[in-house]
Amino acid sequence: MLTETEIKIKGMKVLTKGMGKVEAERFISLLLREPFDYTKWQKGLFANISIKELSNMAMEHRRTYKSRNKNKR
Repeated sequence: MLTETEIKIKGMKVLTKGMGKVEAERFISLLLREPFDYTKWQKGLFANISIKELSNMAMEHRRTYKSRNKNKR
């Protein structure tokens, strides 16, 4: 289990890698600026997507992730 500090560091790495430093900072600012309930937000995140579509998206993401990381070895 990761410590809170490790989670923060890992989270920032993921955000900056995926969005870039500026957009990651903007994302954090948006979260801090307004009340945000992650659980409520997450419940509606995939409301208009079927289980089959979500599964296909997850499998495609996994294939892409594996391909990218295989080339880094």
